Amino acid sequence: MKKSILTIATFITAVLMTSCSSSGEKVEDAKENAIEAAADLNRANEEYMADMENYRKTTNAKIEANNKSIAEFKTRIENEKKEAKADYIKKIDELEKKNSDVKKKMDDYKNDGKANWESFKAEFNRDMEELGNAISSFGENSKK
Repeated sequence: MKKSILTIATFITAVLMTSCSSSGEKVEDAKENAIEAAADLNRANEEYMADMENYRKTTNAKIEANNKSIAEFKTRIENEKKEAKADYIKKIDELEKKNSDVKKKMDDYKNDGKANWESFKAEFNRDMEELGNAISSFGENSKK
């Protein structure tokens, strides 16, 4: 019986000593985890900012391409009949306004966090696609 009490006492002492040293280790682990989390957050923010910058460059290039297409449409309709020309000018003005609106929308976007950025990007992509389709449609129709 004395042997089992001694074994139990030794076990309890070992557990207590291990748990005491574990507190210090836990603090160190928590510090390391905090440092790693901060580094991960910094990387994620850098990736987010890079994505935003690349997306802005890409969309600005598309907007400029739209401007060139619209300028070409204006040149092309110079030889049209007066009745058709007025209709084309109206449609070209609408395309210019839409292109200007999407540019303003991009320029006005503020850094509102990654979740808002993803939502903005999805909506903006739809707007750009609709505008691109409208310009393509107009280009095809004006050639006829």
